[in-house]
Amino acid sequence: MSFKNRWRRDKLRKRINKGFRGYPAATIACYGSTDQKASKLVAAIIAYEGAEPEPMRKWYSESLDVRTDPEIGADVLQFLESHGAKSVVMTDRIIGCPHEEGIDYPEGEPCPQCPFWANRDRFTGSLLQ
Repeated sequence: MSFKNRWRRDKLRKRINKGFRGYPAATIACYGSTDQKASKLVAAIIAYEGAEPEPMRKWYSESLDVRTDPEIGADVLQFLESHGAKSVVMTDRIIGCPHEEGIDYPEGEPCPQCPFWANRDRFTGSLLQ
């Protein structure tokens, strides 16, 4: 990993570790067909308490894990900076399939492309009864 890429990764990690520092706040979540490789990253800005997450931006990669892709990392940092995010929160794991319920598959049904998530809690990764 190049020095510039490592610097960007560390800069983002520092912003996340600072905790809540006010609004606008940014959220970052990662999604994948399993809990091993993230193929989608979503970042959104929340302007004030109770506001809807807007703007929202999505990045995709079929070949690389989006969490380690240097180009996506640079884009995410630029997105956060361009919207003046004071706080950054990021999930510590992949939290579900990259397909959108109601758009890519019917509402209330498991994603047919990601059977790994069919009977799992997306936040803990544990199997549901």
